[in-house]
Amino acid sequence: MTNPLLQDWATPHGLAPFADIRPEHFEPAFAEALRQHRAEIDAIAAQAAPPDFANTVQALDASGRLLTRLEHLFYTLAASATSPELRAAQRALAAPLAAHHSAVCMHAGLFARLDTLHQRREQLGLTPEQRRLLERLHLDFVRAGARLAPEAQARYAQIVSRLAELYTRFAQNVLAEESAYQLRLGSEGDLAGLPDFVRAAARQAALERGLGESQHVITLSRSLVVPFLSHSARRDLREQAWRAWVGRGDGTQPDTDNRAICQEILALRAEQARLHGQACYADYALQDTMAQCQGAVQQLLDRVWPPALAAQAREREAVQGAMVAVGTTHELQPWDWRFYAEQARRARFELDDAEVKPYFSLDRMVAAMFDCASRLFGLRFKARPDIAGYHPDVKAWEVSHADGRLCGLFLQDNFARPTKRSGAWMNPLRNQSTAQGATPIILNNNNFARGAAGEPTLLSFDDVRTLFHEFGHGLHGLLSSVQYERLAGTQVLRDFVELPSQLFEHWMAEPEVLRRFARHWQTDEPLPEALLAKLQAARQFGQGYETLRYTASALVDLAAHGLPQAPDDVVAFEQQVLARYGLPAEVELNHRLTHFQHLFSSARYAAGYYVYLWAEVLDCDAYEAFVDAGSPFDAATAERLRACIYSSGNSIEPGAAFRAFRGRDPVVEPMLRDRGLLPA
Repeated sequence: MTNPLLQDWATPHGLAPFADIRPEHFEPAFAEALRQHRAEIDAIAAQAAPPDFANTVQALDASGRLLTRLEHLFYTLAASATSPELRAAQRALAAPLAAHHSAVCMHAGLFARLDTLHQRREQLGLTPEQRRLLERLHLDFVRAGARLAPEAQARYAQIVSRLAELYTRFAQNVLAEESAYQLRLGSEGDLAGLPDFVRAAARQAALERGLGESQHVITLSRSLVVPFLSHSARRDLREQAWRAWVGRGDGTQPDTDNRAICQEILALRAEQARLHGQACYADYALQDTMAQCQGAVQQLLDRVWPPALAAQAREREAVQGAMVAVGTTHELQPWDWRFYAEQARRARFELDDAEVKPYFSLDRMVAAMFDCASRLFGLRFKARPDIAGYHPDVKAWEVSHADGRLCGLFLQDNFARPTKRSGAWMNPLRNQSTAQGATPIILNNNNFARGAAGEPTLLSFDDVRTLFHEFGHGLHGLLSSVQYERLAGTQVLRDFVELPSQLFEHWMAEPEVLRRFARHWQTDEPLPEALLAKLQAARQFGQGYETLRYTASALVDLAAHGLPQAPDDVVAFEQQVLARYGLPAEVELNHRLTHFQHLFSSARYAAGYYVYLWAEVLDCDAYEAFVDAGSPFDAATAERLRACIYSSGNSIEPGAAFRAFRGRDPVVEPMLRDRGLLPA
């Protein structure tokens, strides 16, 4: 039987022929890809010619084309369109793939050549980008154990393989709980307080799960559960939904209990750190970041925590006032906060989500983000309905530069499904590389609650922010303009990667953007100026609460990875950290450890959840460059932004890239001001 994964893909832009691909194709395809890559690595290492940039560094960057292509595709499908068969393949392949990458980085002959070049890098006459590639590849190998003694290398490889298995189990457990949960609303009383847009989304969720047209279901998709918690007048149902949402992975469902998995992951990471001569995993992980050490991260979190506590205390007064206004006497609980905060916001700003959402249809907001990218960077977007994705929800656009040159292919998958993990993310199906002649294929995933049949999907203001955020990552991938794949797009330091995404969020709230694109889905009337003014006035209400939720999660992450050995009970440890910092009882974490996919479905954000706040310091300061220039679309500032931030990938050290754009190092005050955390 012909395996489509091992054939040339004669499709538009070389996109995978999704309709032909089956889960059973992956294991034999990966076996062949691993064989090919091992042969390439052995050949580079065995060359008789002495090492130089072309025959070692550039050859290494160009190796493993089939493997890279398969990994991008496989992990995309595993996250966005999984199945029992694909999950089984993911479990089977996790350890062998991890072992292969360990073996490459510990290949003695290959590392010897790379190390020789690294020692002589000053004398090689390299371009800045070539030198950056050499330095990054050398560091990749060192951090993966290339300099460890043979016995330590063997143990390190075992740890990496075991971690890959645990990451897969953790993520699959979270997905299983999210897919299985249904809060059925069987009567009009169950729907009390819910505006039409929530009812429509709950009815659509029921239809997608094979229930009758008269049924309504609340799922654990953020775009559905948060509006439910904000509007449902049924306190008992709010508590049920909240407990299911925050209880994912904590043992409530024995078959998907992630507590022991978290503990083992933390233990193995602590052992990794010891093998590298570090006291804890946070010390090891933070070496290769802008922050560089725990102290710098702690200093930022400590700067934010006290003003956030004070802001949330002021918000609590408003929330409790809303409770008093309707005669509520029970103690404020976490499942009450959003409901009464919405009442307080409505009273204080005369602002109602049900009044706002009709102006924020998904299609118009997609048009808005494309228009902003066009005005800033000269990009053009051509819809390609003829290009098929892995699911009917996937839409494709061909992206071109202003001069007509192809930029890449952009895919967007916007809706929540039982076969798709929660959250929102960007990933490449192909990275840009001039040396490989490769234009990027970039995918954005969101998890919006789909509108009713025949009606548009309506977004909250937070949903619009998520849409723009992920497209900021998408632009980082699309605008990449580097020679070498290892340096392309979002493959930058963790605390820099969120800068392009969070920076792009600023344009979604620009009045001139809203005036043009926020239009009522039924009447086509623009967002009224009075309503726009209310949105702007209410923008910082709730920021104390949201800042505490985020910062508390970052503090727990840093504390867990700052231990020399794993805690015996991750849930108890989490509570101890929160008690130490005095997190108010009504404020829940952004992510509890047992479903914290940033930390435990990979190592990408381990000891690094702080990066969103670190990058927010950068993005708020960066956006002020446009404020200083007098226009959110100032051409000279936008060109500098493209060249220094969005197009440079990892070809420039991130601190230098920011200074090239801003003319100085970042300052924290714009971030504090944007969140309303500076003293009045």
